[in-house]
Amino acid sequence: MSFILIVGCGRTGSAIARDMLAAGHEVSVLDDDPLSHDRLDAGQESSWEDAGGRFTIGKAIEREALVEAGIEQADVFIASTNGDNTNLTISQIASQMFSVDRVIARVMDPARADWYRSQGLEIICPTQFAIERFEETLASPGAAG
Repeated sequence: MSFILIVGCGRTGSAIARDMLAAGHEVSVLDDDPLSHDRLDAGQESSWEDAGGRFTIGKAIEREALVEAGIEQADVFIASTNGDNTNLTISQIASQMFSVDRVIARVMDPARADWYRSQGLEIICPTQFAIERFEETLASPGAAG
C-alpha cells in the first residue's frame, strides 16, 4: 500500500484518486478549487473522507499546501492539473525538495513531454497517446467500408 498525493482534482485526477483508494492505497488530493471535491464524492456510496481519502484546498506551488496535503509522507506524487507549467514545476519540487520516490506528471505538449522525459521525469502525455491511436486507426482498414 502506498501513500499517493494527487494534485489536480479534475476528471483525470479525481478518477485516479477514486481508483487508487478503492485499490487500497492511502490517497490525498490537493486542489485550489473547493468545488472540485464534488468529483470525489460523485457516484460513491460514502463521502470521500468517510472512505478514507484526504482533500486539501490550496495552491500546489505553495510549500504549506503541499505539506498539509501530506507530501512529506508521499510514496507517489501525481501532477494532474490543467497546466503543463504547473505540473512540471510541482513535479520537480516533489522530486528535488521532498525526495518523493515516484513522481508522475501529465504534460499535454508532446515536445515538452519528450524533453522532460529525457531529463528523467516520468511523463504521461495524453496528446501523444491520442496522436498514436489516431495514426493506428487510420493505418488499418475501417469497419464501415
